[in-house]
Amino acid sequence: MSKNLNWVYIPLFLIVGFAIIPFLWMALSSFKTLAELYRIPVTILPDQPTFENYHKILYESNVPRYFLNSTIVSLGSTALGLVFAIPAAYAFARMRFRGSAFWQVCVLVAHLLPSATLIVPLYIMLGYFGLLNTLLGLTLVYTVLTLPLSIWMLTSYFRHIPVELEEAAFIDGASRWGILFRIMLPLSLPGIVVIVLYAFVATWNEFIFALTFANDTSVKTLPIGLAEFSTEYNTDWGAIMAASVIMTLPIAAIFLLLQRVFVGGLMSGAMKG
Repeated sequence: MSKNLNWVYIPLFLIVGFAIIPFLWMALSSFKTLAELYRIPVTILPDQPTFENYHKILYESNVPRYFLNSTIVSLGSTALGLVFAIPAAYAFARMRFRGSAFWQVCVLVAHLLPSATLIVPLYIMLGYFGLLNTLLGLTLVYTVLTLPLSIWMLTSYFRHIPVELEEAAFIDGASRWGILFRIMLPLSLPGIVVIVLYAFVATWNEFIFALTFANDTSVKTLPIGLAEFSTEYNTDWGAIMAASVIMTLPIAAIFLLLQRVFVGGLMSGAMKG
C-alpha cells in the first residue's frame, strides 16, 4: 500500500515543480546583471549577485507609483464588489421574486462574456462621465469585471447555510439586514475570503482594461508598467524580473495570511456542493 502511495506523489511533485520553477527562476534572475542574463550558456545561480535591478526599479522608475495605483484600484474594486455582491447574493439565495432564476443566469452569462466585448461600451461610458485615465474609472471597470462571479459564488455559499438559523432570528425580531450582518456574514466568512482573494488577484494582474483605460503615467498599474522596460531595440530583463518579484509579493503575502481560511472555504464549498 505504501509503495503504491509513493507512486501517487510523483505526478504531484512534477506539477509542483513546474509551478515553482518559473517563480524561482524569476527571483534568481532579478539578482543577475543584464550581461549575465544574455550570456550563453545560461547560469542558474547569479555569479555576482547584485541589487542593481531593484535599485533601478525603486529609485529610477515609476514602479513605486504604479504599485500604489495597483493597490488603490485592486483594494477599491474588491471592497466595492463586496458592497454589491453580498446583498445581491443574499437576495438570490433567500428571496423569491419574479425572474430570479433568469437574472441569476444573466449574472453568470455576464461573467462568461469575453473581455474584448466590454471594452468599447465601457470606454464610451467612462468617456461620457469623464472617468477615462482616472483611478476611479479603472476601479469601476474592475468591479464590473469581478462582480458577476463574486455574486454567483457567494449565492451558492449562502444557500447552504441552514434556513432554520434565519427563522429563529426572525422569531427573535431580527430584520433582514440584521440577519445578513449578524448571522450570514460570520458563517460565510471563508466564502467571502475566497471571493476577496479572487477579486484582488484578478484585478492586480489585469492588463487589457488597464492598457485601454489608463494611458496616463499617474494612473498606470503594475502590469502596464512592466511593459515600459521592453522597447523596440532592447529589453531590460533584469528590471522586469525585479519588478515581477515586487508585483508577486503582495499576492503571496495575502495568501499566506489567509491561507487557512481560504482552504477552509474551498473545502467547505466542495463538501456542500
